[in-house]
Amino acid sequence: MAKFKKASDIKVGVIGYGGAFNMGRNHLHEMKSAGMTPVAVAEIDESRLAVAEDDFPGIETYNNVAKMLKKSDVNLITIITPHNTHAKLALQCLKAGKNVCCEKPLAITTKECDAMFAEAKKQKLVISTYHNRHWDGCALAAVENVVKNKSIGKIVSIDIAWGGYGKPGDWWRSSKTISGGILYDWGVHLLEYSLQIIQDDLVEVSGFAHNGFWGPQTAWKKDCNEDDATAIARFKSGAYIKLNITQLDLTKRPYTIQVRGTKGAYDFGLSDYQLTTMNDDGTLSITKGSSPPGQSHKFYKNIANHLTKGTKLVITPEWSRKPIHILDLAVQSAKKGHAIKATYK
Repeated sequence: MAKFKKASDIKVGVIGYGGAFNMGRNHLHEMKSAGMTPVAVAEIDESRLAVAEDDFPGIETYNNVAKMLKKSDVNLITIITPHNTHAKLALQCLKAGKNVCCEKPLAITTKECDAMFAEAKKQKLVISTYHNRHWDGCALAAVENVVKNKSIGKIVSIDIAWGGYGKPGDWWRSSKTISGGILYDWGVHLLEYSLQIIQDDLVEVSGFAHNGFWGPQTAWKKDCNEDDATAIARFKSGAYIKLNITQLDLTKRPYTIQVRGTKGAYDFGLSDYQLTTMNDDGTLSITKGSSPPGQSHKFYKNIANHLTKGTKLVITPEWSRKPIHILDLAVQSAKKGHAIKATYK
């Protein structure tokens, strides 16, 4: 249901402005490009608030979230903070009557996701995850080739390998408590790609992990992320996704993701792909191509259209929950040593 007459009526803000990637600035610019109006920034580092004031003259700045929620008439808030803070901050914003977008991963556990969704439903507010990579060129090409054109027949599995060899840095993303673990950061992107390809009900997840090699060499010690971790998600059709993220790999595969089917394989990375199929005479047919341009601007445009025109939300709470549930169950499975059944589709 539309809540605003036009996109410029949607007053937007961010929680978190600092960091090496200028994420707060980038989000506000993207929201502005979608027609919405930047009005507020909350950031505990006051030097970054000064930067925000330079970037957006006249913008309201607050050194804590409570002040922003009390004093600002912001309508939509994007949360750009460490992973383990997303759920608490989202609930705080929702209870204050604000629509919410969260950087990915949305949360660390399924329980956190469900609490956020329940509050959004209670308050009749929007909650979504900033899955801008849903529209990455590599994902668009994979869906076109594999799902729409059925170029490799029936999909059997997706094998994902990401990482390299080396000690993780001492930033917060290397803390398991804060980040959720090695699978969460890039893993949530890679799973989101894969779930667009295997469109099926999740049945169970198995997780495997190795700890203790890099940790003692980092500032995080025992709280360091896993050295290597794998999640295997099985679906109702029998198809499965295998996701491995590692800091123990001295080799490098030519492509990050391989989709295997009954009639071929589709390998792709962020920038290019290779389609391999079998000819009638037993020879292989190989087609290589480059990924089309990404369309990440569609995320905030969809949010604006949903709030003004009632357009269907693309990154729904249900969609946001799927990769988090897989990651959550993988972590639990690695600890327990057995597969864990999914609690929803």
